[in-house]
Amino acid sequence: MVMPANNYNGNSSVTANRIQRLLRGRELRKNIKAAYSNESNGNEAGDLESNSFVEQFLEGASAAREGWEKPDGGLFTQRLLVVANRLPVSAVRRGEESWSLEVSGGGLVSALLGVKEVEAKWIGWAGVNVPDEPGQRALTKALAEKRCIPVFLDEDIVHQYYNGYCNNILWPLFHYLGLPQEDRLATTRSFQSQFAAYKKANQMFADVVNEHYEEGDVVWCHDYHLMFLPKCLKERNSNMKVGWFLHTPFPSSEIHRTLPSRSELLRSVLAADLVGFHTYDYARHFVSACTRIVGLEGTPEGVEDHGRLTRVAAFPIGIDSDRFIHALESHQVQEHIKELKERFSGRKVMLGVDRLDMIKGIPQKILAFEKFLEENQYWRDKVVLLQIAVPTRTDVPEYQKLTSQVHEIVGRINGRFGTLTTVPIHHLDRSLDFHALCALYAVTDVALVTSLRDGMNLVSYEFVACQDAKRGVLILSEFAGAAQSLGAGAILVNPWNITEVAASIGQALNMSAEEREKRHLHNFLHVTTHTAQEWAETFVSELNDTVVEAQQRIRQVPPHLPVEEAIERYSQSSNRLLILGFNATLTEPVDTPDRRGGDQIREMDLKLHPDLKEPLKKLCSDPKTTVVILSGSERAVLDENFGDYNMWLAAENGMFLRSTRGDWMTTMPEHSNLEWVDSVKHVFEYFTERTPRSHFELRETSLVWNYKYADVEFGRLQARDMLQHLWTGPISNASVDVVQGSRSVEVRAVGVTKGVTIVRILGEIVHSKSISAPIDYVLCVGHSLGKDEDLYTFFEPELPPDGIGITRPKPSDATKPSGDRRTGKCGSKSSQKQTHQRHTDNKRNSYSNNNNNNNNVAGNGGRRSSSSPDKIKWNVLDLKGDNYFSCAVGRIRTNARYLLPTSDDVVSFLTDLSRAS
Repeated sequence: MVMPANNYNGNSSVTANRIQRLLRGRELRKNIKAAYSNESNGNEAGDLESNSFVEQFLEGASAAREGWEKPDGGLFTQRLLVVANRLPVSAVRRGEESWSLEVSGGGLVSALLGVKEVEAKWIGWAGVNVPDEPGQRALTKALAEKRCIPVFLDEDIVHQYYNGYCNNILWPLFHYLGLPQEDRLATTRSFQSQFAAYKKANQMFADVVNEHYEEGDVVWCHDYHLMFLPKCLKERNSNMKVGWFLHTPFPSSEIHRTLPSRSELLRSVLAADLVGFHTYDYARHFVSACTRIVGLEGTPEGVEDHGRLTRVAAFPIGIDSDRFIHALESHQVQEHIKELKERFSGRKVMLGVDRLDMIKGIPQKILAFEKFLEENQYWRDKVVLLQIAVPTRTDVPEYQKLTSQVHEIVGRINGRFGTLTTVPIHHLDRSLDFHALCALYAVTDVALVTSLRDGMNLVSYEFVACQDAKRGVLILSEFAGAAQSLGAGAILVNPWNITEVAASIGQALNMSAEEREKRHLHNFLHVTTHTAQEWAETFVSELNDTVVEAQQRIRQVPPHLPVEEAIERYSQSSNRLLILGFNATLTEPVDTPDRRGGDQIREMDLKLHPDLKEPLKKLCSDPKTTVVILSGSERAVLDENFGDYNMWLAAENGMFLRSTRGDWMTTMPEHSNLEWVDSVKHVFEYFTERTPRSHFELRETSLVWNYKYADVEFGRLQARDMLQHLWTGPISNASVDVVQGSRSVEVRAVGVTKGVTIVRILGEIVHSKSISAPIDYVLCVGHSLGKDEDLYTFFEPELPPDGIGITRPKPSDATKPSGDRRTGKCGSKSSQKQTHQRHTDNKRNSYSNNNNNNNNVAGNGGRRSSSSPDKIKWNVLDLKGDNYFSCAVGRIRTNARYLLPTSDDVVSFLTDLSRAS
């Protein structure tokens, strides 16, 4: 299950191909699974008992020889490095160099049993402090026989990283319990040191992974303990296949934004290739947090950051259902079942199995049972609730308080409704062994899961797997992740609504056999098909496929600017033209950790990057170099920032032009009609008032409404409403273009693009400088809207074979109506080629040089440009393909030849370029 979004620009054929590959992989896994099933049909059910099956699996590595060979003689096709906070074994020291290991068969271990073609190795903390090297060597050797690799954490790191940041901050926040209250500065400093320990611990995990990583390995990181790990791994090796899966809920963005390190954690997770969650809701919350907090783009595939896509998807985990089903046939479990049936003969059995934890809703469950008994006297001696509450974190005061509260409620209810021989609630503060638990599941009539917030809750799955004979009823909290999967067969409840839960207990106890059968069969089918093994196989398969897609996508992305080559060719040329954008290209970046913390006022006040002042002055003073600032900004903004430099300024996408030694002139066609401006201004004012933190710029030839800092989803809705209003009213018959940015709407005169106006700009520059030698080097650098990227293709001898799809302009477009005034979108490939051919022919054949002056005045824009496009001879451009460098800043989908990630990279490049002047 993948993420939807409102603004997706991806390729549907890529998605279709991915689905076809995944379906083929699914069929292959089914065939492999069937083959293994046939081989193991003779196995006794007892072979699966306890943790013996896990023990056998883990120890299988010791029997395997070199060359990725499986114990059965077959070959593994891939290695999987599973990185989790804890290893699936517990270590106890017996001597200086002696250790005993006890396997803990968790769900993750059993899940990876089913990934037949992968050799899995575990990397994690062994749960003990081993400060001495002999002890570390001995433990490493012992764990190697179990396919495990230890990460050695000292006591201070464990205390601050695990007990502190993980359990005291992240876990409560992800379960909607909020952050701890800070009442002293010492607490604040403690939080900061815990976060530092968290990052340090993640780096220690990364160091161990890097030590054992081999090319082609898949690295699967697990849970909130290791949110920094994907970033640490990718910084070391960007080609590493990295997946990250969260086993808890992921909270809504409004909860996550309270975390001080919110953006840092999100960006670290996004370094992974694939990010997985139990449910669609959790995945949606994650994408929303990335969009609202960090300001990234959500797509149906996941989250996109400057063209790099991190896939985000839901992978509901399951259980090893066969283990439970086969266990029911064992003699030991059958004996337990017999005892329980005799013990509770004549009474309906209700069951709750939970950790004694705040999120499990045990008090709410017991109170609902009390209300049911209070309202249904008939059932008081005919039903019993067995509550298994496994103690956890017994040293924490909040958990001690919860234990006392539960005991108090149980005692009161038993005292109120119990007799000398029977009590309505049997409460156990301990865990049960596997066989006893299976037997208890099998005799239960109603299972009651009332979690207040739970990542998945596999108790509900285990109950269903053991109910093929009894056909019991599952009452399930809607706040458990399992409700997404088992909701159709279960009775869903809000655990906070005690009355509703009590009524659901009555519904379950009185349910007809026919309805119980239907509900059970639905859930049983899901539990037996969506197993833990299937979950692991699917995730690994999707991760491999995601990497393949990413490689295909990278091939379509222009490479980074070859700085050394660009500088070398600059040095060898004799007449250079540098066309530079301003906003997000030459501006000073505002250091903000995330979108919500962005300094809107500072970013709106465009300032030249301070480190560029000297390099730019040096470039402008070079007689072989002509510098043009081509920007959408107003004239006053360019005057303020560049008035002291010897260069050309082209404001409002080239509609106004001047040399810094001369006056402003206009390149607008003489008969341009701007009567639409006032009506559009009223619309923009209206939507600015209705959209908090949005703003609009009123320029002389265009208007721009920007909602970068507004709520993302609300801003998009407002932009959609604005466009509908504009096209049905103020500009329905006006000669305008509407250009949509990622979070902006611009209305400008029809046919105005940087690619169109560059014709007139070049004409004026050629005329003014009386250039006799041809221009033999052109550099275009900018962060342009899609419609303005025709600037990059303007200087190309021919269009690239796989263009993004922006139509190349004709010089005459500036004075002709646009074919489609309503969008800034691109034409088809066929129209691109035709337009390109006409444009190339015009460049080569149409123009002649003429030095006539024209001093007409256009409004208050100053004199009109003296050189019209049809009076320029294009042999002033003598570009060889290698002497043209077009570069987009921070945009992956571009017609430019090359990329630079940020304005800081532009500063570094221009600084180096100035040294060659």
